[in-house]
Amino acid sequence: MIYQELNYLCPKKRRKTTNRVAFSGITPSESSPGFFHGTTAALFRSYNMNQRLQRLQQLLEASPDDAFLLFAVAKEFEYSGDADRALQQYQHLRDRHPDYVGLYYHLGKLLEKTGQVSEALSVYQSGMLIARNAGDLHALSELNAARLEIDDSDDQL
Repeated sequence: MIYQELNYLCPKKRRKTTNRVAFSGITPSESSPGFFHGTTAALFRSYNMNQRLQRLQQLLEASPDDAFLLFAVAKEFEYSGDADRALQQYQHLRDRHPDYVGLYYHLGKLLEKTGQVSEALSVYQSGMLIARNAGDLHALSELNAARLEIDDSDDQL
């Protein structure tokens, strides 16, 4: 997938921000909810949820093994309230790209929301191992904090 740089003025912080963008022709809009938190939030603001999901699925047809797109589809299902499909998509991503560190926090949180706390704990612990092996200390810290919210034992990986 070809990524383009998109520079835009972030109206809330009044500073210039550069985002790595996988979709061309998408204009940020303050009126609709963001798709991701962080640097890719402006990507999908001009699309409604159905349009975003349709666009993501079109892109996924062209690149069926793209980890970012698989993650984005899972997040879209999660935001739409379809936890079952989101969980299926997260699991599909985990099966195909077990080293995709960002998956573990979001999958764990969704499992918590659906009452599957022991599974969430297992996901956090797996993610901590993956993050440590990848040298991603930020993700490791976030996963550990999420784990500690549901299990305050000090046994870290």
